[in-house]
Order: sequence, then C-alpha cells, then structure tokens
Amino acid sequence: MKICVFCSANANIDPAFFRATEEVGRWLATNSHELVFGGVNQGLMECIAKAVKAAGGKTLGVVPSIVEATGRTSQYNDVVKTCNNLSERKQLMLDLSDVFIALPGGVGTLDEVFTVAASYTIGYHHKRVILYNINGFWNSTIAMLDDLQQQGMVRSLWRDYICVADNLDEIAAILTQG
Repeated sequence: MKICVFCSANANIDPAFFRATEEVGRWLATNSHELVFGGVNQGLMECIAKAVKAAGGKTLGVVPSIVEATGRTSQYNDVVKTCNNLSERKQLMLDLSDVFIALPGGVGTLDEVFTVAASYTIGYHHKRVILYNINGFWNSTIAMLDDLQQQGMVRSLWRDYICVADNLDEIAAILTQG
C-alpha cells in the first residue's frame, strides 16, 4: 500500500513527536508499505523518511521546485516527483497514495488533510485520512470538526472520511477496514 504521510517540516517541536514518527516509519517499512511524503529534509518529514529507509522501506518524495532549488530535498528519497506549486503537490500525493496519515503539523498539514477530506466529500475519491493523535495533538481539531458537525456545517459524518487513531494498532485496524 502507498501511504502518504502529512507532517511538520519544523525541528523545534516536542521530541515525543519525533519518537512516534520514527516508530511510524519503521512500521511502514516492516509492513511493506511505501511512504509518499513531502520529500523535504527537515523536521518530521526527514525523520519519517530516514526511519523508513533504515528499516528497508521505499520512499517517494513530492517536492515543489522552489524547495528543490533551495537544496531542502531529503537524501532519503528513492524517487522524487517535482511539481510547480503546492496545489500540484497535493494532487500528486492524492493520485499516488492509497490512504493518508496526518502526524503533527501546522498550516501545511491542515491544508493537506482538508484538501483530501473535501475532495472525498465531493466524490473525487474514497481515500481516508487518519489523524494520528499523538499525545492528543489533534484533540482541538477533532473538537472543531465535532462542533462543525453539530452545527450542520458538515453534510455527512466527518468520521466516515477522517479517522482518528491513538496508536499504530488502531491505524492498522483502520487500514484493514478498506
């Protein structure tokens, strides 16, 4: 399975996020999943690529040309797909992946999560996003989505296409649900 991981490119974040990201990388590789990710050599992005490679897995980085020009492409990419902008990057990631896991991240990660979710609701695909809720990182987002649901702003049940997992066993269970 090709699993796209959305995550932070920042390094100055909780070390627990790095430990959990390494664990996800090892899990992906040992379960023969291929990593699709942002392809950058910073923060959790570099961490997951390094962990996948160390465990014998394959990586595919989707890198905007502006990032590539500044030398921030990860050395752990087996394959690099270059794109012109973030919209193209998200579309390539969507096209290349079977499912998405969101680790802790910022505005870019939120943009990716909601792009995949919104296109699901319109019917462009049936691929889910899993919020890996490491140390409760996604709790405020989950509360916001519940509030939107309660207010009638989300037409269908958001949990039909955005799943929440607190550990790798829960992620594995979601993946087996199809």
